[in-house]
This record gives sequence, C-alpha cells and structure tokens, in this order.
Amino acid sequence: SSRCSVSQNKLVERCERLQLQRAAIARHVDEVLPAKDQGVLSAAGAARELVIQRLLLVGKACENEEQRLLERVHAEEEQVHQSILTQQVHWTEALHKLDALRTYLVDIITNLDDQSLLRAEEEIFERTEVAEGILEPQESLKLNFNQTCVQSPLLHRLWACAVLSCLTGSQEIHIDEKTLSPHLSLSEDKRTLTFSPKKAKVDLDCPERFDHWPNALATAPFHSGVCAWKVRVEQSCAYKLGVCYGSVPRKGSANEGRLGFNTASWVFSRYDKEFRFLHAGQPQPVELIKAPAEIGVLLDFAGGELLFYDPDSCTILFSHREAFLEPIYPVFAVAHQSISLLL
Repeated sequence: SSRCSVSQNKLVERCERLQLQRAAIARHVDEVLPAKDQGVLSAAGAARELVIQRLLLVGKACENEEQRLLERVHAEEEQVHQSILTQQVHWTEALHKLDALRTYLVDIITNLDDQSLLRAEEEIFERTEVAEGILEPQESLKLNFNQTCVQSPLLHRLWACAVLSCLTGSQEIHIDEKTLSPHLSLSEDKRTLTFSPKKAKVDLDCPERFDHWPNALATAPFHSGVCAWKVRVEQSCAYKLGVCYGSVPRKGSANEGRLGFNTASWVFSRYDKEFRFLHAGQPQPVELIKAPAEIGVLLDFAGGELLFYDPDSCTILFSHREAFLEPIYPVFAVAHQSISLLL
C-alpha cells in the first residue's frame, strides 16, 4: 500500500510536470512564436526602410555631387575656351601687324634709294619698334583644362568602395613563381607569399627572378582600364604592395632593386609602425592610427591614378597620379610572416 501510494504520487508529479511542459510549449506556439513572427516582420520592414532611406540619401548626395562637379567642369571649360579665344584674337592682331610691317619694309628696301632710305630712318625705326613689343607666345596654364576641377573626396571614396565591392581583378591575379625571391615561398594556389630569412635553393640565374630583395611580380600585366585587387596583410608588419613596370631591376642588393627606390615601381610600404608611399626613392609618410588588416589596390590606367584603400574603414590610405607609359604589373614584397591575395 505504501509503495502504491509512492508510485501514485510520482505519477501525479509526472503529470503535473507534463502539464507545465505542455503549457509552456502551448504558450510558445500560441504567443511567443506569433509575437516573434510579428517582430521579424516589423524588423524586416524597418530594415528595408533603413536600406531605402540610406541609399536614397547616398543617391541624393551623388546627384548633388554630380551636379556640382559637372558645373565645375563646364565653368573650367568655358574659362579655358575664353582664354583661348582671347589669345587667338591677340595673336591674330599681332600677325597682321607683323605682316604689315614686313610688307612696309620690303617696299622700302625695293623702292627707296639710299638718300631716301636715310631720310626715312626715323620713321622705319618707329615702325619696327612695334615688332619688338610683340613677344613670342608662351605656355600658359590658362590654356589647359585643369583636371583638379573634378577632385572630390566624396566621389573618390565612393568610386574606390564601388570598385572594390564589385571586385573581380584579384581573380585574374596570380603571383609568378619565376620572379620569386629566394627568401619567399608561394602557396599552391599562388596567392600567399611567406617570408623566410633563410634563402631557398633556387635558380638565381633566372632572368625573371629577384635574387636579393624579397619581391615578387604577378604573372600578367594590365594594359588598360580600371584594375583592383585586395591583399590580406594583418599577419605581417613588413611588406610592400603596389605596381611596377616589367623593366624593374631584379638583380643585386643595390637600392635600385628595392621596390619604391627606383623609377619603375610605386608601392605602399609598412615597416613596423611606419607606413609610407615610395617611388623613385622619395618616401611620403602615411599617418595611420590603426594598421589595416586588408589593403585594396586600385589602378586606373587611363585616368593615371594609383590608389590604396582600407576596405574595413572605407578610407583612402594614399592616392598617387602618374601617366603610366608601359604595361603595369602588380608587385609584392614581404619581409615578415606572410601576405595573401584575396578573391
């Protein structure tokens, strides 16, 4: 009897627990999940509204910037055009004066005898003095379209962000193993460069290979258009990223073979906590609060611009303008740990 009573009590407790469990589940199904569903609908609607509002604001800012820049371009065009017209009028008048003076002098030489020529000497001097006051044309900035009229921090950042957001360039970039410094090793996918202080046993006579400095080139150059690639650099505190001509020196320990220390390479450099842009041995310091984990490299071949960008902070690290005269290779150097090309 006692055992039976204990069993009954356990069953009752079990039933009560089941009842409570069922009630909790029923409340979850009847109240919590519908409320969650409603919350999701509300949050999704707010998220859509936020996306629309922000993109509308960005679109409005872009429209305003477009209008402002187009007006500046038009004003610059009109100003230069007016300067050219003014110069055309001025120099056309000068040509007429010189032609008239030359005709006068030819007539004097042809028709006057010596005595008449002496008598007319003062008049000749006065008329030829006019020619001495006409200077030869000089180059003037007023006669050239000033490209800086379209400089815009907003457009610059949006352009860089848009190019990197639609990035396809890295998929076409692979590091050329033939160019690899003996201090570097390359992963199987040809995307990660790893530094070693000990030189590997490689063919140093290979003409494509950098035999001293820890450099490497991409397999193929860019000839035109806008090109972009991203590199993960967070593991390294000594690297260089940028572009170079295929003629960049590859042999020897002289400064000429160091990226950024010759006229054939343009690189963004990190050494410990020091960041710089290097070209032709002329470093330009880049002040950064935080070391970037990734760096985007953008090359606008036709526009003549090389730009380094931090995708995480949407910050332009450095921008350089150059009229590139040869095909351009992506180039890399690493002297600590490793860096990797990103897809």
